[in-house]
Amino acid sequence: MSQSIVAQLFAEEWPKLVATLVRELGDVDLAEDAAQQAFIEAADKWKPDNTPDRPGAWLMTTARRRAIDVIRRNADLRRKLESMEADARLTSHINGATSGWFAAGTPGPSDDTGHQLVDDQLALIFGCCHPSLNTEAQVALTLRQVCGLSTRQIASAFLTPEATMAKRLVRAKTKIREAAVPFTVPEADQLEERLESVLAVVYLIYTEGHAAADAASLIRGDLCDEARWLADLMANLLPDQPEALSLSALLDLSDARRPARVDAEGHLVLLADQDRSLWDAELIARGRQRLAAAERFDPLAGTYRLQAAIALAHAEAASEAETDWAQIVSYYDMLYTLEPSAVVALNRAAAVSKAKGPDAGLATLDALDDSATNGLGNYRYYHAARADMLRQLQRWNEAEAAYRRALDLTTNQSEHEFLSDRIEHCRQQR
Repeated sequence: MSQSIVAQLFAEEWPKLVATLVRELGDVDLAEDAAQQAFIEAADKWKPDNTPDRPGAWLMTTARRRAIDVIRRNADLRRKLESMEADARLTSHINGATSGWFAAGTPGPSDDTGHQLVDDQLALIFGCCHPSLNTEAQVALTLRQVCGLSTRQIASAFLTPEATMAKRLVRAKTKIREAAVPFTVPEADQLEERLESVLAVVYLIYTEGHAAADAASLIRGDLCDEARWLADLMANLLPDQPEALSLSALLDLSDARRPARVDAEGHLVLLADQDRSLWDAELIARGRQRLAAAERFDPLAGTYRLQAAIALAHAEAASEAETDWAQIVSYYDMLYTLEPSAVVALNRAAAVSKAKGPDAGLATLDALDDSATNGLGNYRYYHAARADMLRQLQRWNEAEAAYRRALDLTTNQSEHEFLSDRIEHCRQQR
């Protein structure tokens, strides 16, 4: 079986397979091991001209068999074996499953078009993002169980030693087991609160990929891809949840600019200087569609909806000069009422600088009270934004000092090179 087919099938079937197995087995490790064994067996047995008509069903059957083999060897899980075998006999009777490899009647996640598969996948995601786990554990488990990334891939994505990430995953799984964390979809009265934490985890994954805090390259495309995939999955599973739709729209619209954010040598390219013909038109169209769907479900804007609206304003402008900066400022005004954070205040000031000039933007920054600027002193983008406004006002000494402060705070090589160039420019202008 070709590697491309394996990779495609893995991406499509892994989350469905694991979600269903977790529900049936109630054991994350066993579900994961059984799913892995099924894919290993598929890679070994399938040939390009001899694959099952329904690969998802074949994988589900094989994974269940591998799980049953393990359960048979474990006396503590004998009760689960009896339940699974009873279910299998009933299912076999109902579907008239034939014997052999390609049992056409064998049920699997690909065949379930009803609510069960949706519930299984949602239950897996909500379980991985259970509030009893810390954020690091939520992120790691989501990437492992839902996205199917290996421990090595997750460790690489967050620049963590593989052994450290392995221990983190073990601790998280142990906590799930000891605390009996339920892999269930929250009740209606808890759904909104729990959904907020799930979406926050997905957004965190994208944020790290969009501007890697500690990496040689500015963008971690692997993390951006996983976050967009997760957001798309949530939007598809919860099509009547405006913020799930909005987050998917936001990530599509933001990531559409990825091809233009760095040049051929990997150097940072600011929004004003990006070649907009490189922006992904397909992602922009999908983001626009998702945002419109969110607005139809709920006229009141949430935080992701407003951020997506800002991203769409950028995506639809032919150039920075033609961008509706006044509208963007108004979006930030609304966003700040919902999320009065220092970062939102900073982004609003940057938009004011574009709408009314760098002097107005600088005045907006200077007018921020202590609560608004709390934490920004150690935030590299605060000093970079301030430096850019000072540079445009030709206040070269102050601009250089601000750029130096931003440089001291960045650990990203691409940003380091960009800020060093700006410092040299200011020095030459003095």
